[in-house]
Amino acid sequence: MNILIISASVRTGRNSNRVALFFRNFIETNKLASVEIADLQQYQFPVFDERLKFQKNPSPEAVAFAARVKAADGVLIVTPEYNGGYPASLKNVVDLLTDEWKRKPVAISTVSAGGFGGMQVIISLQYSMWKLQTWTVPAMFPVPKVAESFDEQGNPVDKAGTEKRAKAFIDELLWCMEAKKRMSV
Repeated sequence: MNILIISASVRTGRNSNRVALFFRNFIETNKLASVEIADLQQYQFPVFDERLKFQKNPSPEAVAFAARVKAADGVLIVTPEYNGGYPASLKNVVDLLTDEWKRKPVAISTVSAGGFGGMQVIISLQYSMWKLQTWTVPAMFPVPKVAESFDEQGNPVDKAGTEKRAKAFIDELLWCMEAKKRMSV
């Protein structure tokens, strides 16, 4: 099984990437699946102007990103909350793709600098993903006070507690990925 982690923030001084690094390390260390990170900061996509499948000359980066999403058995989105919503960088790639998202198991981890862990963003992101017919995993992984909870390499301050929560969260994603695989036969 292959999990693609989308690190959604492109902001200077971002902290949500710490959680993406944690999940990559956690999944690899526990040999749960193959895993890679699609860091939207590295892509620097232009502002959305049309869905990929309707673009006359799509950028090679957009085509490569679409292929990564399509090839993944499941996607884990790590997104910060900005003023109650998710960043434009994530909205850009959510809207860029269509068929690649259909019935794709997608888990969402939200982060914030404050005490609520990005919980306000989950509904708007889930709604957008539902409109694209993704299968959003019911488990959530909110991270409050992210800069205090993880170091820059993705190491959690509360290793045991964080890994216990992460196991339940990733197990739910893996279950959905396996269910989809069985239904696709």
